[in-house]
Amino acid sequence: MANKVEGVRAALVHDLFTAEATRLHNDSNVLAMGGRVIDEAQAVKISDIWVNTPFSNEDRHMRRVQKINEYKGE
Repeated sequence: MANKVEGVRAALVHDLFTAEATRLHNDSNVLAMGGRVIDEAQAVKISDIWVNTPFSNEDRHMRRVQKINEYKGE
């Protein structure tokens, strides 16, 4: 549901790799984690990586985010 809100690029993250990749490649701005599959220590690590990873601003990633925005009608 989060991705139905204008401007939201939510990412379901389940490990450290996806935490970094969704920020770096997709400029995600909402972090979602499963409470039954991630323990508190892992959630803290994931959050830290996600918050501290900037968007890459590489052309291919910027095109991807633009496609997401166009698909969502933004």
